[in-house]
Amino acid sequence: MRITASLLVLVGVCGVAAAQSKPPLKAETPVVKPLEGKSETIHLFDGKTLAGWVGYEDLWSVKDGVIVAKNTTPIKFSTYLLTKDKYTDFRLTFASKLVESEMHSGVAFWGKVKPEVSKDPEKDRTAHTYAGHLVMFPSGYGMYDLFGRNGLPVDGGPAKKVGKQHDWNDIEILAQGNRVRVAVNGSAVVDWRDPKPETIQAAPIGLQLHSNNQNQEIHFKGLVLETFPKEDKLLTVK
Repeated sequence: MRITASLLVLVGVCGVAAAQSKPPLKAETPVVKPLEGKSETIHLFDGKTLAGWVGYEDLWSVKDGVIVAKNTTPIKFSTYLLTKDKYTDFRLTFASKLVESEMHSGVAFWGKVKPEVSKDPEKDRTAHTYAGHLVMFPSGYGMYDLFGRNGLPVDGGPAKKVGKQHDWNDIEILAQGNRVRVAVNGSAVVDWRDPKPETIQAAPIGLQLHSNNQNQEIHFKGLVLETFPKEDKLLTVK
């Protein structure tokens, strides 16, 4: 009897230990439905000026129908050319080309302008620094949560296979609810839902010039945005 009782106690202890050692169940990512609103097509770039945008004038310019991001001195904090208007659900189609350097650029959204990342915003030029979601291209394809969770669990491999390092890339970003889909050169490369939809907010869209000690030059053109997209799919996928 004593042996049986001891065995029962041992089995009970082992059972409790096993239960305690089990990894917690992973919470399912919530599905946030696309917001409803008026669907409009907006040309964010008029091909001639930076009307409708804000950013450092010595870093952003227009040449031959293209937005040029260029630095010839070090940049301590990534800086952005930001739309004056804010957006939530949208489709953005554009082309981008990395001309000089190997550092990625990107498009930021669903966040906020955050100059306070520096103790000396004027010296460090953080008036147009951004905290929020970032779709990266080229070099570091994938997604990032700027001044938040940092790297997001998005595989950049599919985009790297179809992307071009120093040539034009045609890109489509479809942001709806808490879902982000991306196409590069006609191929779907990202389909991701944010497990923290509370981080999403109406915000400016920003073109990134990354922090770097090296000279950089990135070009953007097109930049056509559809608010509250009518079609729930990537339109540029072949």
